[in-house]
Amino acid sequence: MSRRRRVPLSVALSWAFIAIFIVWIAFGGVLAPHALRQDLSVGVTPAGSLPHIFGTDALGRDVWQLSIAGARSALIGPVVIAAGSMVIGIIGGLTSAYWGGLWDAVVSRLSEILLALPVMLLAIVIAGIAGGGYWLTVVVLIILFSPSDIRMVRSAALQQLPKPYLESARVLRLPTWQILAKHLLPNVFPIVWASFFVNIAFALVSLSSLSFLGLGVSPQDADWGRQLSDARSLLFSNPAAALVPGILIIVAAVSINLAGDWWAERLEHRELEEAEA
Repeated sequence: MSRRRRVPLSVALSWAFIAIFIVWIAFGGVLAPHALRQDLSVGVTPAGSLPHIFGTDALGRDVWQLSIAGARSALIGPVVIAAGSMVIGIIGGLTSAYWGGLWDAVVSRLSEILLALPVMLLAIVIAGIAGGGYWLTVVVLIILFSPSDIRMVRSAALQQLPKPYLESARVLRLPTWQILAKHLLPNVFPIVWASFFVNIAFALVSLSSLSFLGLGVSPQDADWGRQLSDARSLLFSNPAAALVPGILIIVAAVSINLAGDWWAERLEHRELEEAEA
């Protein structure tokens, strides 16, 4: 029997932060009912001015409530980006590795072309030409993130192709989709899962950066990147207006990375134990 491995403190804290963010996403309207309420008569107040723990911004909005409400747009978009790009990566990577030939050459060359382009600069150009918009930005980032996932899945699948279990599946003349989905995918899943979490963290920073530049959410919506942009002029009157969303972006990105790496290691360790059993 394998010994139960302890969860490192850093990973436990990461999962705790992720749980908090999930609660904010699910119940943000209850926890921060007045996040978008503007009160120009209040204006900017520094942190520690009750009832506003972290003060207010230039429009008189509570910084803490605005940060809670901003978790939805700041985190849902990155999850959609990571999931969308990974679906494209799994389909493109598995099929190009398994079929090879012309299809492999086409998929590989297209991926290399997109990988050669600067992701953020291209996203800025496309979103700027199309007029911005949150979901348009999400779609653009899905397309730009997918080439690295395709190459990662393809590389992992190529290592599995000589294995006996795939040869047995071919001998049994199983359908291609069944070989890919039920046999090949589970054996590359730990790598896929780790990359998925890394993509969420990277997409969080990218989407927040685009929102900071005015290409993500609209000015009326709550978002951590938009908060940072709006708080640039408040660094001396209320620094917390910029520090709170900035720290939340860092904490969320680090927590997602650590939790994803730990989970992927557990999946890989479990597969090794099952193979040895």
